[in-house]
Amino acid sequence: MPRRGVRGFTLAELAVVVLVIALLLGGLTLTLSTQTELRRIEGTQRTLELAKDALIGFAITRGRLPCPATPGIATGMANAGVEQLTPGLPPQPCVSQFGVLPWATLGVPETDGWGRRFSYRVFNEFADTDNRTIGVPTVAPCDVSPLPGLADATKPSFQLCSIGNLQVQTRNAAGAAPQNLAANLAAVIISHGPNGFGGFSPTGTALPAPTGQDEAANATATTVNFIARELTRAPAGPCDDTVPGTLCEFDDLVAWVPTVVLMNRMVASGKLP
Repeated sequence: MPRRGVRGFTLAELAVVVLVIALLLGGLTLTLSTQTELRRIEGTQRTLELAKDALIGFAITRGRLPCPATPGIATGMANAGVEQLTPGLPPQPCVSQFGVLPWATLGVPETDGWGRRFSYRVFNEFADTDNRTIGVPTVAPCDVSPLPGLADATKPSFQLCSIGNLQVQTRNAAGAAPQNLAANLAAVIISHGPNGFGGFSPTGTALPAPTGQDEAANATATTVNFIARELTRAPAGPCDDTVPGTLCEFDDLVAWVPTVVLMNRMVASGKLP
């Protein structure tokens, strides 16, 4: 009887098999990468919510919001993650109204899902130790000018008529003008997202500056207008956040403490009448 031979694979068939395996592995890698990124986003959003609760809890116990921590101090060094009040006798303002979230003071995680610190902006009249300066704008019986007498550390640094001066805006690809999301805010917290532009690493190193106007707004120390919008990938060519259809890369995650929420929690805790 003739022997029945075993046919082997041709080079073309092997090439097809290799190609199929490569496509499957590539799809698996893409799926895992996407899942990892979603977990980082979700984890960062949970940390932002935790930070908001911690800020309000600090205000309830201390009568004010904490000041920002200094961004350029490496983890483990003195004062890393500690709020920075101007040294001296009360009343004490914050050293700066913009810095990084004082994670050590609040007892919250230092970094977001990408290992960078959260930026933090606070309205100073809600964070200083002077309860004689109430807030803006002037609303009877509130007054932005110092009242007579010495600051009383047992009283909150703000009252029911106090109003924050921070706001968060958004914009879409079809319109250049930003739209208001929230106004009269007491504090804003920012994760600078996957690219980290405008943020700080745990070594205290400043990361590269943002290329777009919206991410730059979230990294500017003097700003009172922050931006929160949908994720936008880096464009292939030039970009301009102020021109419709040419939005720049944006991946920041932004959270805020509304004045009304802060006041309600202070009233519920008996800290304000």
